[in-house]
Amino acid sequence: MGAYRFVGRDGVELAYQQTGTGRPLIVLHGFMASGTLTLEHGRLAGLAEHGHRLLLPDFRGHGESAKPHDAAAWPPDVLADDGLAFVEHLGLGEGEYDLYGYSLGARIVVRMLARGARPGRAVVAGQGLAKVSGPQDGGMNQRVLTGIVDGIAFEPGSRDARFAQWIAQLGADPRVLLRVLESLVPTPEDALRGIATPTLVAIGDRDERGDADELAALLRDARFVRVPGDHGSAFAAPELAAAVLSFLAEAGN
Repeated sequence: MGAYRFVGRDGVELAYQQTGTGRPLIVLHGFMASGTLTLEHGRLAGLAEHGHRLLLPDFRGHGESAKPHDAAAWPPDVLADDGLAFVEHLGLGEGEYDLYGYSLGARIVVRMLARGARPGRAVVAGQGLAKVSGPQDGGMNQRVLTGIVDGIAFEPGSRDARFAQWIAQLGADPRVLLRVLESLVPTPEDALRGIATPTLVAIGDRDERGDADELAALLRDARFVRVPGDHGSAFAAPELAAAVLSFLAEAGN
């Protein structure tokens, strides 16, 4: 696996990993993750072994990519801007690659599709309709990150306290992560109906995002599948990896 760099449209330096050979598959990670963590824990090795060149960018604010504090580096929809810049950097044309995103990455896959990205196929995993088309506030993520920045003490043993401890263990910058959340924009239902790319929508059967089937129903050419697990564990479920591999193989990739 190699480490590489590219530049966003505003000049911010971003990192990516790649492994495998064959048809390009761009993989977008979840919030507070990275391309490396996704490769290590997302059971993607099978895709690389079956004719896919995996390309895993780190979102700005994550992994080895730049983590700017300046608000000017966080305009609305900047993560989708970066994704589109990545496709351009790779020199990939319409239908010459596939897109796969989990959780936050799935939101950005949808944004890229709505804004004109034309992969052969797309995978939107770990995400539902409300998170994609509704208010983009970060829920617990935003509440805890704001609390850390503001110096608020969390109740010992509470879910918020455990999450704050995990953020500290990761060494993440809470101010930058808040910028990430503030940059997100919704994809309206009318825009979802306009997406014609064949798409696999996958969700864990215990994921709180129970409306993923409603998201799939709005897309023109979507397949919906449930796999075992909650939002965290479904990401690493072998059934998800198998469903993705089967879906991509149908196109003769």
